[in-house]
Amino acid sequence: MKKLLLIISLVSFSTGFYAQYCTTVGPSSTIDSNVELVQLTGESGGINFTGCPGVVGLQDLTSMSTILNAGSAYTISVKFGTCGGNYSGAGTVWIDFDQSGSFDATEIIGTWQGIPPVATSVFNFNVPAGAQNGFTRMRITQQEGTSLPLNPCASFTWGSVMDFGINIGNGVDCSGYIGDDETDPIIVSSLPYSATGDNSYCYSNQNPVYNSPDVYYKINPSPLMQQITVSLCGSTFDTFLTVVDGSGELVAFNDDSEICGTSSEVSFSTQGLGLVYVIVEGWNNQMGEYSININADYVGIDDISEQTPKLYPNPVNDILNIPDDVKVIGFCDVNGKKIELEFDTKTDLSRILPGIYLLMYEYKGSVYTDRIIKL
Repeated sequence: MKKLLLIISLVSFSTGFYAQYCTTVGPSSTIDSNVELVQLTGESGGINFTGCPGVVGLQDLTSMSTILNAGSAYTISVKFGTCGGNYSGAGTVWIDFDQSGSFDATEIIGTWQGIPPVATSVFNFNVPAGAQNGFTRMRITQQEGTSLPLNPCASFTWGSVMDFGINIGNGVDCSGYIGDDETDPIIVSSLPYSATGDNSYCYSNQNPVYNSPDVYYKINPSPLMQQITVSLCGSTFDTFLTVVDGSGELVAFNDDSEICGTSSEVSFSTQGLGLVYVIVEGWNNQMGEYSININADYVGIDDISEQTPKLYPNPVNDILNIPDDVKVIGFCDVNGKKIELEFDTKTDLSRILPGIYLLMYEYKGSVYTDRIIKL
């Protein structure tokens, strides 16, 4: 399916936008609806909180924390109550298991709806086996005069929003993973490039288009490249691709490919571009295993005029003959790595490795590129 409403979001995209917890949230009044009790026993220590009087805004209780192990089951008790009058409302408990800086619907461990006074709510939950080791947050919200579902970033008049600390243990060690954002991307040093990945763990939501975890790839196009194509065909979930330049300006994006359905594919011109970031994520909050293939087309290789001078022999073993009226202005491999050589009418290529090279030269006021095959 096509999600055209994303165009508005993408136009204003900037890689300067990082995922972080919303903290300008919660009630503007300290009276009435309020979380009265929170009890959670973990592997070491526990959380034992008593509410009232109420607090305006976010109540940061992250110094009150416990350890939860990935793959284990726990029980939390929460009393959604009041510090004053009794009014209907709703409550929700989230734990940011993927440490993305946001509380997603998939991270809800308990909900309540009713009118205090009520019995303490007891929620049984499991920490995902693939949860990432480290510190994260649990958010508990009670909001008066509303119903489920609740927005973890909402501001309102009466109720509570409080954050506690959770240390995830026995989970995935993500210390060796790169690509979570543009400060530590996966470097694509040569094209064509093929790899597989999985954004369901060790990656957070840095790109504001969707809530899915993102994986960043960095490409520095060669000046000889004309177009780059990025394909996620064969991925196991509904993907989304974004390409931005080094300043965060949108270059290209794709949701569903005409070739491979819900897997994404995008082609973009590299003319005038410096480095670019290719961002892999899922539609909505989807995640899983993906395949990525990146290829490039080069300027002038297949369109050289028959009137261009003849550089011979090609393929060449040692000596490349270059006419007198040709001025060589660049020589590199197909990935754009510049190779320093002295060029004259009989240029010795014996010291370079066998392979395909690109020779850029000026002839009669025009610039051409030849593919040189070194044997």
